[in-house]
Amino acid sequence: MKRILQLFLATFMLVMLAACGGGVQESPESLRTPYDDQIELMQRAVDQYREKTGGLLPIKTRESDTDIYIKYPIEFSNIVPQYTEKIPMNAYEKGGVFQYVIYDAEDNPRVKLVDIRAAERIRELNLRKQVNGKVPFGDEIAPNVYKIDFDAMGFKKPLTVPSPYSQSQLPLVVAGNGQFYVDYSIDLANELSNTKLNVQKEEDIRYILAEASNVLPAYSLPYRLNEAGEPVMHYEITPRTSEEKAEN
Repeated sequence: MKRILQLFLATFMLVMLAACGGGVQESPESLRTPYDDQIELMQRAVDQYREKTGGLLPIKTRESDTDIYIKYPIEFSNIVPQYTEKIPMNAYEKGGVFQYVIYDAEDNPRVKLVDIRAAERIRELNLRKQVNGKVPFGDEIAPNVYKIDFDAMGFKKPLTVPSPYSQSQLPLVVAGNGQFYVDYSIDLANELSNTKLNVQKEEDIRYILAEASNVLPAYSLPYRLNEAGEPVMHYEITPRTSEEKAEN
């Protein structure tokens, strides 16, 4: 009975997403623009809060293993209206597409943005996966990382996410554990071609995008350079078993 109820709720959510245009709506330009002045206002508010509280950050609590780019969302109730007049209009809390977060919280706390349209796409995929009852693995494109079989999921065309760094539409992938991620390979390759940074072979190179922009490469896997100097997704998990592969 519990399984039937879960499937009913998941199906209902999919119907609602379809009725709303697929779950990711095209917001007005003012709600999807990462304005520098609004980020600066929030930075000043965060700095004032830290000074007043002896170094504390106005952030929400997340699990310790949460990915670094979404780990420290700003808790606006801690700084509005005490340190800044209002929540930015492009913030998720106001109907915008950005979540305001703290980047490099331990060493150099800076206000950055996360585009939540990526999270909405992933939520849509998770709902469809729940209805189908299996993970839609396609071809392997990196160790333990696979294309998504959108046909098997019932989509007429692959879902993508608008890049916060370029005019590209970014693909989504699925890892061997069944979790979905955004693929920033295109933007990382572009940024690498324009930078003179001495990137180490074993380091996660997503920081290149994080440092170059006010928007973070969230909902993604770590990337490392391969022997050819190209960015490759890296995920250290147990490979799929033969039984899992046979099911898909």
